[in-house]
Order: sequence, then C-alpha cells, then structure tokens
Amino acid sequence: MCARWGGALRGMEWKQALRGRLAACTGPAKKSEQELKDEEMELFTKYYMEWKGGRKSVNTSYMNIPRFYYRLPAEDEVLLQKLREESRAVFLQRKSRELLDNEELQNLWFLLDKHQTPPLIGEEAMINYESFLKVGEKAGPKCKQFFTAKVFAKLLHNDPYGRISIMQFFNYVMRKVWLHQTRIGLSLYDVAGQGYLRESDLENYILELIPTLPQLDGLEKSFYSFYVCTAVRKFFFFLDPLRTGKIKIQDILACSFLDDLLELRDEELSKESQETNWFSAPSALRVYGQYLNLDKDHNGMLSKEELSRYGTGTLTNIFLDRVFQECLTYDGEMDYKTYLDFVLALENRKEPAALQYIFKLLDIENKGYLNVFSLNYFFRAIQEQMKIHGQEPVSFQDVKDEIFDMVKPKDPYKISLQDLINSSQGDTVTSILIDLNGFWTYENREVLVASDNDNTTDIDDT
Repeated sequence: MCARWGGALRGMEWKQALRGRLAACTGPAKKSEQELKDEEMELFTKYYMEWKGGRKSVNTSYMNIPRFYYRLPAEDEVLLQKLREESRAVFLQRKSRELLDNEELQNLWFLLDKHQTPPLIGEEAMINYESFLKVGEKAGPKCKQFFTAKVFAKLLHNDPYGRISIMQFFNYVMRKVWLHQTRIGLSLYDVAGQGYLRESDLENYILELIPTLPQLDGLEKSFYSFYVCTAVRKFFFFLDPLRTGKIKIQDILACSFLDDLLELRDEELSKESQETNWFSAPSALRVYGQYLNLDKDHNGMLSKEELSRYGTGTLTNIFLDRVFQECLTYDGEMDYKTYLDFVLALENRKEPAALQYIFKLLDIENKGYLNVFSLNYFFRAIQEQMKIHGQEPVSFQDVKDEIFDMVKPKDPYKISLQDLINSSQGDTVTSILIDLNGFWTYENREVLVASDNDNTTDIDDT
C-alpha cells in the first residue's frame, strides 16, 4: 500500500516538473503590438531622462541666451506700432548726437595740424603714431573710435618715417561721419525698421532731398514725380536684381549712386559731369524727352512699334518681341518705369545687372544658358536686316565661332550668364545679337580703329 502511494507521488512530481519545463520553454504569453510600443516608449523615456540628467551640469548656457526675436506689431496693433516708431526715432537721435559736428571737426583739424611731424612730403603734412595718439587723447570721446592702431595701419603707406598723411586721415574721418549721417538719414525712411528701403520709402527720401540739391533748382514741380521715378529706378535696377521690391540700406551706402546723387549739391558742377550723371536734371530730362518722342499716339505708353525707333532704330524685331513677352506691360504697351529698366540695361551693357536683364530675353527656352539654337534664332534677324539694307548677310557659323571664342564658356556648347559676365565681352556679344548697328560696329571695328588713328595723326600734324 505504502509503495503504491509513494509511486503515485513520484508520478505527480514528474508531471509537475514536466509542465514547469514546458512553461519555461514556451515563455510568457506573447505581448500585443501596442504593449510592445508602450514598453519601448517607457524604456526610451527612462534612458533619455537619465542621459539628460547626466548632462545637465555640462550644457546650461541655453538658460542664459537673451531673447533675440521680437515680432513686428500687426497693422491693427496701433499702440505697439507707435511705440516702435517713437523708440526708433529716439534711438536714431541718440546715434546722431554721437557723431562729430562741424565745430568738432574743425577742432580735430586744428589739433592734427598742431601735432604734425616733420619733414613735409611736398606740401603734405604728416603725423607719426605717437603724435597720433596724443591727438586722440585731446580730441574727446567722440573721436576715440578713429584713433586706433588699426586705422593708423590702414592709412600707413611707404613713408620712411612711419607716418600717415594728415589730410588722408581727416578725409577718412569725414567719410565715416558722412556715411553714418546718411545711414541715419535713410533709416528715418525705413518704415519697417528692418534695415531696408521699399520703393515708396526711397521715393519719399529723394523727393524730400530735391530742395537741398542746387543743381535741381531749375526743375518744375510738375516734373518731380517723373524725376523721382527716374532716380529710384537706377537704385532698384542695379541693387535689387531678384526684384524683391526692397534694397538693403547697406547696399545703398556701399554703391556709388548716392555719391552721384549728392554730387548735385555742388553749385559749380561742370556740364560734362552733369551729362554723365544719371541723376542730373539734363540727364533726367533727356530720358523723359526720349520717352515722349517715342510716344507718337500720346497715350503715355509705348507700343512695340513705337519702341522700335529707340536709339538708332536698329534693334531687331525678334529682340523687341522678347522685350514685350518678358517685361511688365499693360495691354501690350510699356509704361515709363518699364522703359527706364530697358534704357538702363541697354546703356550699361557691361554691368552684370544689365547683362542679366538682356540674358533673360535671349534665353528663349528658359534653360539658363544660350546654345547654338538661341544664337541662330536672334542672329537670323540681323541677317534679314542686312538684306533690307542691301548688305551681304554674314555667315552665322563664322559669328557663332567668334562668339564662343570671345566668351570661352566652361561648357563648349553652352553659354551661361556667368560665362558672359566673366568674359568681359558681354556687351559686344549682346550687341551682335540684338542690334544691327552694334553688329556693324563690331564687324568694322578694325576700319573704325584705323580711321580714329588717322584722325589723331591729322590733328597732331596741324
């Protein structure tokens, strides 16, 4: 009896052991996909918090970064806009007070002259570094920024005594003061306060500048709006190539256009200087007069037929078609502003902005480059004009080879805008393709040079 019970117990232990072994082999019940994701997120969060907590003592600088973004007030936030305008006005006034006035500039010149270091170079007074620093101490806190080793080294050339020219230094100071004054003056018209001027902002600036320019005294007030439009277009044509409708104030200061405009303050400006200055009264009247002469139907706009008489009247019809396809027109006619861009491009064909304007017209397939097809498309119109004038058309193959030889593009089958700019032959290439007179000038360049030399020789003989 006891033996039977003992055998039964051993059998039950064996069954339980077998069940336990089977359970261990099969493992726990399989988790659902959601449970696995939750577990993964829990582990990630746990280890991430441990990692972040371990690095907290290393990267704490983010807590000390000052606020650097302030959104602009919305149009309906009148109070915030007024506050912004007033604070900007106060800031600009403070900056203006930091500049040297006329009396302080005269005092600076007196101190420099008093501390000049002999000997003179011709009639030019010089100053060494030691005297330079002494003047800096006496000139006052406003001048401190100019009396640095960096400025002295910048103006130091080949003087055997290690001195700089007093006149050059004073001109440097004057230029810096002028730039800051102009920057402040332009910033007053920066309505957005973002460091750039929109077209309307620059128009207001130039309109209010007109009475301060003696060379514009003769302009009638009725012409002011056309003058302002003429002046502003030059800034935007060259300084806003992407046509964003705004120009950085820094770019305005860096270019020479503002110098040309403010040159009109000179009451004794020569006639030659006025004729070459886009902003002068004679120049503005010339451009506007040409526009009126082209406008035969007196509707204030130019049609393709009217524009075809521009200059020598030898621009090809193909090119003019492209002008009216690509440029802004109103019912197929061009307004004065669009005409100004056209004039600026054709009168400044060496400039990158002008080449960009013309290149866009030549790129008929809008591929970003000119190929043989593009060149042939435009040159055929030149050949047709030559036939009309009784001339033997020049072979396109010869002209094509000459153009590629002149430009030397990176890709021997394509001419990009950058290739045209880098070659310094962009004005010649574009003239060959769009203007019969330009092509004729290029084709007869050797004869014209010889003729000029003959004329020079005749003058010398007399």
